[in-house]
Parts: sequence; structure tokens; C-alpha cells
Amino acid sequence: MDIKPDIETRADIERFIKAFYETVRADEVLGIIFNEVVQMDWDHHIPLITDFWETILLDNPVYTHNAMEVHYALNRIYPLTKQHFDTWLRIFNETIDSLFSGSRTELAKKRAHSIAMLMLHKMEPGTNSKSTL
Repeated sequence: MDIKPDIETRADIERFIKAFYETVRADEVLGIIFNEVVQMDWDHHIPLITDFWETILLDNPVYTHNAMEVHYALNRIYPLTKQHFDTWLRIFNETIDSLFSGSRTELAKKRAHSIAMLMLHKMEPGTNSKSTL
């Protein structure tokens, strides 16, 4: 039986984030956003998003930006839909489950779900924001 560790360190989070975005960039729904719409600077983005999740999962307040504002700006040029958020959440859960298991892993999935549903609600106020996952 393969027992996976829980998320314990920033290095764990960075490992997950890199694997997650590797899958996202190859995805037919989300890949266009990261490969064509946004000129992503991965050397800047990976540490920044790692900061975000480190703040949430390890209670280390290193993320000081407004994550919503970036997504509002993106939504203005490339409207984000329920399909985008459901796909993001599915890939998030599959990737994290492939690497980790435990209470922080479960917390990450719960927070990811809350974030996705909040953003969907803010991006598409008239949409029923119940995820299909």
C-alpha cells in the first residue's frame, strides 16, 4: 500500500503547484488561458502562487497580493465560465491527491473549492455556482 505524506512544507506546496500547472497548461479548456491569453512569466508566477497556498495551508502570511483582481482583469479579456472553474478544481484535486494525503491536503481541496465557487459567483453572478464535482 502506497501511503502518501501530507503537505508539510513550502517545498511540498511548490512541488504540487509545478505539477498542477504542468497539467493545466496541457488541458484543452484551461491551456489556452495560460498559453495564449496571458503571457505568463512562470518564474514569477510559481513562487507567487506558492506564497498564496503557503499562507492558506501553513499559516505563514507571505502572500500579500489581491488574487481576485488578477482574475477580474483576466475575465474582462477572456470571460471565465463554470467549465473553467470546474476544470481547474478537477485538475487541482487530481493533482494534489496524486501527491499527498492528510488533513492539510483535505484543507487545500476545501479551500480550492471555496475559492473556485467564490470566483465563479463573482465572475458570473447569474450562474448557479454549484460545482459538478
